[in-house]
Amino acid sequence: MSKRVAVMSIIVENNDSVEKLNAVLHQASQFIIGRMGIPYREKGVSVISVVIDAPQDLIAAMSGKIGNIDGVTVKTAYSNVISDE
Repeated sequence: MSKRVAVMSIIVENNDSVEKLNAVLHQASQFIIGRMGIPYREKGVSVISVVIDAPQDLIAAMSGKIGNIDGVTVKTAYSNVISDE
């Protein structure tokens, strides 16, 4: 199955949703290359970037799950890098 490299940009506006978000990310932990989170306390939000190398359908499903969490917004950018594994 071919895999793609992508970056997910996640904005968390509801701190009560962090546990659900972390559960979704943990389910895909074997595909996550790196993760960076920045709390923006003055605005009451957190910004998270997740770099992932996974099958495109898994990335899309994960993005959908994250987008359905209350107070969480996600956008995904896909690279043109495709690997077969």
